Amino acid sequence: MFSIIGIVVVIGAILGGYLFEKGKVAVLVQPAELIIIGGAALGTLLIANPLPVIIKLIKGMLGIFGGEKYNKNMYTDTLKMLNDLFSRARKGGISSIEPDIEAPDKSEVFKKYHSVTKDHHVLDFICDTLRMATTGTVSHFDLDQMVEADMDVHHKELNAPVAALSSVSDALPGLGIVAAVLGVVITMGAIGGPPAELGHKVAAALVGTFLGILACYGFFSPIAANMTRANDAEAAYYNCLRIGLIAFVRGAAPIIAIEFARRAIPASVRPSFKEMDAAVRGAKAESK
Repeated sequence: MFSIIGIVVVIGAILGGYLFEKGKVAVLVQPAELIIIGGAALGTLLIANPLPVIIKLIKGMLGIFGGEKYNKNMYTDTLKMLNDLFSRARKGGISSIEPDIEAPDKSEVFKKYHSVTKDHHVLDFICDTLRMATTGTVSHFDLDQMVEADMDVHHKELNAPVAALSSVSDALPGLGIVAAVLGVVITMGAIGGPPAELGHKVAAALVGTFLGILACYGFFSPIAANMTRANDAEAAYYNCLRIGLIAFVRGAAPIIAIEFARRAIPASVRPSFKEMDAAVRGAKAESK
């Protein structure tokens, strides 16, 4: 929502100031400049990145218009799910949750928390970590290193589309200058024409520079920053999972393990201890 408001504010402020000085909007509509800048920007994106990164980039750009994924409700459900898993493992032994992690689509625990486990990356992260724990041959220290390596790889994959968008954003002012130079070349070719025609061609050339700078600093750069923030939020979520899982594997009681996880949640979306305790007790009452 705020992304949409921001885009409207940027466009409104620029057009409002332009119209306030009695500028003509029609002058800003230069299809040739848009083709040069947009086409060149798309070309640089295709040159520098493979198709999977471009697809993730498009999804990431569309994702900024959605709500916050990792909010307090998401974290609360996650803590409840971890508590259910840990309590089951504590009661029947770590091997008792093997059916859950080997066939998560049939697990009663995971089915209860579809809002969490609908992300297959999250589900794989939890199941793979617990699968290693059930073998009994991996120490909690080695498992922690394994999980950190997994998180690092995932985070680098998340940042690849952001780096691609930032690269295009940085190129846009230069591409705007390219469009402007081409406009000047056209203007010089018509130097003997009527003054009004020359003025129109000069204006079109300057619009190219304007569009390149505006697209960079008004849209693409802020979108890249928004995607970076979303990636950081996802990294914080995986860190919360990591802290809770490793604490349990290390031997902590379920309630202590999820408290470790709760403390790793960013303060702005962290449920309080009382909220967590009430949610866990409510989940236990529902299961009985």
